[in-house]
Amino acid sequence: MYTLYYSPGAASLVVHWLLIEIGAKHELRKLDLPAGEHKRPEYLALNPNGVVPTLLVHGEPLTEAAALVLHLADVHPSFGLAPEPGSIERGRYYQWLLHLANTLQPAFRTWFYPGEAAGEEHAQAAKDLARERIEACWDRIEAHLAKRGPYLLGASASAADFHLTMLMRWSRNMPRPATDWPQLAALAQRMKARPSFRTLYEREGLTEWA
Repeated sequence: MYTLYYSPGAASLVVHWLLIEIGAKHELRKLDLPAGEHKRPEYLALNPNGVVPTLLVHGEPLTEAAALVLHLADVHPSFGLAPEPGSIERGRYYQWLLHLANTLQPAFRTWFYPGEAAGEEHAQAAKDLARERIEACWDRIEAHLAKRGPYLLGASASAADFHLTMLMRWSRNMPRPATDWPQLAALAQRMKARPSFRTLYEREGLTEWA
């Protein structure tokens, strides 16, 4: 039994999606981020960073979206969302997930909160740089998919593709959303066609980019 602290459309989305995909028993605890519920002492006791997601596993809190993606894929191996441990494909899986978490996701943080990164007087410059970094990531992934796709690891989807799809969704209102790249657009369509994606949107009350 899992308990997920989440906010609709936030970084918790990929964890919620995987819980649905693997059919794991779970309950949801929605946090109102604009109201600051993620900064209250009772939540900070679970997640000192004051962000979502937090996943309770047998009552013990785990945090960091990418770590939770890795954990769920490992704990539920029958769903084939991660390659065999020790294989070269497993190494590539780690490579892509960490690239998404360490390179692409922080650039989105700067895009959405440029003043946080550089101060309000430099916010536009920070936002412009974030856009360049995000689009450079799309260029790299597009080239990889064209050569070795249709998914990040080849013929079938892994947990890394779920994480990628969440980040692609975050770009939907940018000047060049991820779907401007043909291979990425095709991957997004395949992932959004999964029944678990429709259930995810219903549960989180999302409508855009459906």
